[in-house]
Amino acid sequence: MKLLITGGAGFIGSAVIRHLIANTDDHVVNVDKLTYAGNLEPLAEVSDSPRYAFERVDICVRDELERVFHQHQPDAVMHLAAESHVDRSIDGPSAFIQTNIVGTYTLLEVSRAYWNGLGIERRDAFRFHHISTDEVYGDLEGSEGLFTEETPYAPSSPYSASKASSDHLVRAWQRTYGLPTLITNCSNNYGPYHFPEKLIPLTILNALEDKPLRVYGKGEQVRDWLHVEDHARALYTVVKEGQVVETYNIGGHNEKRNIDVVHAICKLIDEMRHASFNFLPVCRRLYLGRLQERPSRLRRRKPVKQKKILFNYKELTEQVSGSAGEHRHCINRINQLHF
Repeated sequence: MKLLITGGAGFIGSAVIRHLIANTDDHVVNVDKLTYAGNLEPLAEVSDSPRYAFERVDICVRDELERVFHQHQPDAVMHLAAESHVDRSIDGPSAFIQTNIVGTYTLLEVSRAYWNGLGIERRDAFRFHHISTDEVYGDLEGSEGLFTEETPYAPSSPYSASKASSDHLVRAWQRTYGLPTLITNCSNNYGPYHFPEKLIPLTILNALEDKPLRVYGKGEQVRDWLHVEDHARALYTVVKEGQVVETYNIGGHNEKRNIDVVHAICKLIDEMRHASFNFLPVCRRLYLGRLQERPSRLRRRKPVKQKKILFNYKELTEQVSGSAGEHRHCINRINQLHF
């Protein structure tokens, strides 16, 4: 099978590609614009594979997308290209509207035209897999309850609204045109090569550089954490075995308050520095900054009650490679952490 993966130079997309090249016989076409968060370094280990191809293409540019489809003839699309940072969406929503909504529309139209031109056998086997987020569901009150695939949408930021819009477009193209689509909605990912604007890598880097650690409010926002390599395996299961039209929630069954995640990282770095460098506990001297709650900040999200059980999640105790040196060591330790 040949998979066209948009956003393959991003955090989740690159994990999916590494998994495919290392563990399957499938071919991969990586379509990525290489924005500020795009990085080909995580794909260095697969870049020489004859089963891997890279196309630097903006998904909003229809002519270029049509060329890629015509040249590579994919059997399925896994659509991960997206602007994904809530704070950035509040400061500048335009890029989120363009990439997440217009880009998804353009990709759907190119995919539909390509799919209509396939022979019967390939047409029946074709899949368009749209990868989305649990943020489209909004907030959960209290400590109990789970999102399900039937939970009504209630996005609360420009980012989540743009992703909700893209989800609706995908469903509309299935119902209106018959395009064989699937949707997955995941919780917070973490793991190697995570862009350092997100909570875990940003906290690690700031702690290692003796900078203040920042949390919103009291840090009591609860998130479900899913290791990116587990997510990659789940996404591949969906595109191979999922039922057309269906939506699948993917969670890690691993809820933590943001403040507890930050404290756990501090504890690990203190242990590492004391053991390796005989330093004083640097993290304990850092000022834990309190940022004003940002607009639309969600208190609790947890999309882990799947109506279709396709996946068996393991304990996240494997060591995985990340970036270099002390940062990689700390990521490896956090992957083993029970908060």
